[in-house]
Amino acid sequence: MHNELYIQVLEQEIYWLQSVIDQTIKQYLMHEGHEDMQEPIAPPELSATVCPYAKTVVQMKLGYVERLALALTLAPHLYPEALDIFFGKNQIYDRGFTEFGGVTDKAHSGFIPTGQTLYFIAASTNPELKTTVLQLLGNNSPLLKEQILHIEDTDNYLPKLNGILYLSKGWLHYFMTGSKPQREHSADFPAQRINTEMEWDDVVLDAPVMQQVTEIISWLEYGNTLMYDWNLKRKIKPGYRALFYGTPGTGKTLTATMIGKVTEREVYRVDLSMIVSKYIGETEKNLSKLFDAAQHSDWILFFDEADSLFGKRTAANSSNDRHANQQTAYLLQRIEDFPGVVILASNLKANMDEAFLRRFQSIIHFTMPSPEERLLLWQKAFSDTCTLHPDIDIEQIAEQYEMAGGAIINVLRFCALTAIRRGDTVVTHHELIEGIRREFKKENKTLHLHHHGV
Repeated sequence: MHNELYIQVLEQEIYWLQSVIDQTIKQYLMHEGHEDMQEPIAPPELSATVCPYAKTVVQMKLGYVERLALALTLAPHLYPEALDIFFGKNQIYDRGFTEFGGVTDKAHSGFIPTGQTLYFIAASTNPELKTTVLQLLGNNSPLLKEQILHIEDTDNYLPKLNGILYLSKGWLHYFMTGSKPQREHSADFPAQRINTEMEWDDVVLDAPVMQQVTEIISWLEYGNTLMYDWNLKRKIKPGYRALFYGTPGTGKTLTATMIGKVTEREVYRVDLSMIVSKYIGETEKNLSKLFDAAQHSDWILFFDEADSLFGKRTAANSSNDRHANQQTAYLLQRIEDFPGVVILASNLKANMDEAFLRRFQSIIHFTMPSPEERLLLWQKAFSDTCTLHPDIDIEQIAEQYEMAGGAIINVLRFCALTAIRRGDTVVTHHELIEGIRREFKKENKTLHLHHHGV
């Protein structure tokens, strides 16, 4: 039922677009009755409507031109005949009207709008709206930054307005169903949202680390006040940059995710392997999309295994090295100028470029947990359905085996699977030790540990 209502609202928007197109063409071509049509037709009132489209329009405070752009890009999907009027011919030249813009495609028999089409509808009879249209199609437009709308790049010799103007399929799906669009992880968008079911109580961090993490949370809560109300923007660079370093499994990713959870911000993990493209222009374009979207939506960006790109830079001996250095330099600049929070994670601080580290607000060392912290991690791990046999001396296990939180969770997974296969929920001492042995075997390459009989 909801979906029907959602689509009705979208159709209503397209009917409004049709009446605006009709009025514009009559006025522009001076058809009979055009003198009576002076005022632009107001878009439908949406403030009382409960649907994804109305919510987006109200939250983003979209005006007349933005609404026209959305309706124009909705039309080919829901009501393509609404744009057939643009196939009309200019009788003087016996061809289509250049000013209508638009293209045709062998896969779609209807009219596909371009930036020029929007420019015609909005500004041909209201010249004062020309700047508004150009701003909407420019790099700082909220609709383009949020990647709701896209305007295709054109060849250098073609006008920018010739680019096809289209609606993101994810947002079309959201407007029709209410299901929020998830950004597709691709070379175009080299990041993926990460989240967690855990709460702060599940996270075991030592006091100095927790204190520094609290500072990041404070920046997220009060940064804008400091920058604008306290006028610190004249003295300090915008944003907050943090480095998390330490052994794998000590909670770097989990902590970044939890910071997002408590401050109600989305956390996106950036895939560094996808960033380096053989075309420097491609890399910059894709990174630019990512940072623009992150800035507009107030995301936290998390760069995992950052040493691969932010490590000590080598002398550029080949064109490949120079190319990689150029891409890294661009990325560093974007990170420095980013007004939000960027967290980099690395196994070793020593791997990181010193000059780069000086630009960080905090450098947090995630240490291996102490025996007391390990005891807490073991207790929390086995506190649900899967429990440890009463004979197991968990204090002794915590004391004896140096393990990070991530490894302890891996042991829990192994033990739970083993127990469930024999129809039980209680883990035996033998199973627990086997789980620990497996982890030590995996970590043997990076950790020098005393096995204590394991």
